[in-house]
Amino acid sequence: MALKKISTSQVELGMFIHGFQGNWLSHPFWKARFVVADEDKLETLRASKLDAIIIDTDRGIDVPANEDRATATVTSAPRPNGTMQARQFERRTIPRPAPVIARPAGGDSAAFRSGPVPVAREFGKARQTAGKARKVISKVFLEARLGKAPRVAEVTPVVEDIYASIQRNPYAFSGLMRCKAESETIYQHMLSVSALMISLARQMRLSPADTRNAGMAGLLLDVGVSRLYVNIDPHEGGISAIPSDVWHRHPYIGKDLLEAAGEVPEEVLHAVMRHHERLDGTGFPQNLTGSQIDTLSRMAAVCDTYDHIVSGMLNGHAADPANAMQELIEMRDVFDGEVLDRFVEALGVYPVGSFVLLRSERIAMVIDQNPEEPAAPTVRTFYSLANRKRIVPKTIVLSNCFGEDAIIGVESLDGLGLPPVEELREQILTGKSS
Repeated sequence: MALKKISTSQVELGMFIHGFQGNWLSHPFWKARFVVADEDKLETLRASKLDAIIIDTDRGIDVPANEDRATATVTSAPRPNGTMQARQFERRTIPRPAPVIARPAGGDSAAFRSGPVPVAREFGKARQTAGKARKVISKVFLEARLGKAPRVAEVTPVVEDIYASIQRNPYAFSGLMRCKAESETIYQHMLSVSALMISLARQMRLSPADTRNAGMAGLLLDVGVSRLYVNIDPHEGGISAIPSDVWHRHPYIGKDLLEAAGEVPEEVLHAVMRHHERLDGTGFPQNLTGSQIDTLSRMAAVCDTYDHIVSGMLNGHAADPANAMQELIEMRDVFDGEVLDRFVEALGVYPVGSFVLLRSERIAMVIDQNPEEPAAPTVRTFYSLANRKRIVPKTIVLSNCFGEDAIIGVESLDGLGLPPVEELREQILTGKSS
């Protein structure tokens, strides 16, 4: 590997981009390594505000000899990474996309050709990602309480790590958020919404820059809550126990904090301010309607509300993910219908972590999805309702079981003598159920 640092003006077709130097918001690419193979990428790189670009001259062309004096050799250990094509997003129309298949870090590796990393394998990595992210978020939240503006440089690595996890498996991180939590409710919510926003952005085929903004917005939507000094824990009644005049202040506070930080994209500021607005004007804090609400804010409204319902933050009662999805669908009139449709496609009619009753009178949990058939996920059975006892787990791909079984509906676990649902989900997702 021969790495060399060049200026943006020196980029040419045929160069292999190894990395970027400069502000994370100054380029439209994720941490991808790629050959500059078309004019669009070339112009985008030249027009960026990056400090410098690192090229690998062993994998692409070098700068011309007469320009070589302006470059610097960089020593770096090789590290594999994937590639990602930027795809622009038309703001007015959200196209119905083809099914999304996650691309792991190996780019065109055998792992990608054979499909995403299994949920159980990614679950452990997702836990590590969440653990690191919670430390960052708790620091941001504490500093915000002290009146310090959150720094973009602190939160962007969290978004990148969540994105990488979702690339490896689109469902593991969101599944983890439905398991036993070891942190405050608000931190869990911020992580969860960031992951939901990234998943939705991928399903909508947003560009890397828009996807990055979506993840950052999800992570920072409720940073203003830090200054309210309220308890939104479901065991304390959740948001419903907070006076509305107090709760309605947090979008203003959050936007002010982030504006003071600087470098926060305008789209993210809009989402922080407008994620509680509704198309029919019933939202807050400004009672905006229809076209007054931008796309990212419409996405945030869906993701934020879903997590409020499923976590119990809304009224103190946690809902099964499938019931939360159904409740969201029934609220279609106040959301952007196209965005909501893409959200259902991204998570499935029965999201990972849902407990369902099968035609065979077995209770199962959804552990994976089939993007082509959102209503026919992969499930793992663990309880016989007919015999009223735990059974040896069996994984069933409902979209390919040739009528062996089917979902009848969502099932309550009350009165069955099972562990708390958060612990049970973790057992099943990690394959440790008995």
